[in-house]
Amino acid sequence: MQRYFVANDQLNETKFFIIGEDVKHISKVMRMVIGDQIICINEKGLVARCEITSISSAEISGSVIEYLAENKEMPVKVTIAQGLPKGDKIDMIVQKGTELGASEFIPFQASRSIVKWDEKKSEKKIERLQKISKEAAEQSYRNIVPKVNNNHSFQQLLKKSESYDIKIVAFEENAKAGEKSNLVTTINNTEVGSSVMILVGPEGGLSNEEVKELEKVGFIPCSFGPRILRTETAALYFLSVVSYHFELLR
Repeated sequence: MQRYFVANDQLNETKFFIIGEDVKHISKVMRMVIGDQIICINEKGLVARCEITSISSAEISGSVIEYLAENKEMPVKVTIAQGLPKGDKIDMIVQKGTELGASEFIPFQASRSIVKWDEKKSEKKIERLQKISKEAAEQSYRNIVPKVNNNHSFQQLLKKSESYDIKIVAFEENAKAGEKSNLVTTINNTEVGSSVMILVGPEGGLSNEEVKELEKVGFIPCSFGPRILRTETAALYFLSVVSYHFELLR
């Protein structure tokens, strides 16, 4: 059954309505008709099975059949802080990160980031990435659409990290040195309900100076196994580790 995210005011105890691009998707792409059923999820993560009773070019509306008791979210909230990568790698990180359970994405400008976002085009970039996040959340049966933040400076990211319970930085020098225990120890000490920030550098990695600054505010440098991962792979590896630990082992 197709799933669509709606604002809180678009779904109440008995009725729903859908506007925007999803109207075309329902009526033209999926070719749904009156009487067909869909799943609607609001911003609070409430999930409802609904029946379409009206279709127009501007709005789809109908009635709520039942609310469903389902929760597909990670037991911990994981934010991906991603050093700006080249090309369209950020698209894949947001798409696959959403499928794997990330709750938020923060692109940031690292010292070795080759890419620099044009502030004039930043709003459109975030809109596009947020759309990717929404579509991936619908496809993977998420209860929420992960938020994609605007580009942060490194100092802004340090400030943002102050509110997190657990902070991890993927550091390839730890992998080269054969370090194996930091990630395991940190995950084992993380409690359900914790907020976790995982920070990944761009293609050139993080500088030693950046890692030292991160350690000063509580980040734990970790290797992600003996192999050196690409920037677009590291966060996905981490999300898989978290899912295995908190969802499959319990």
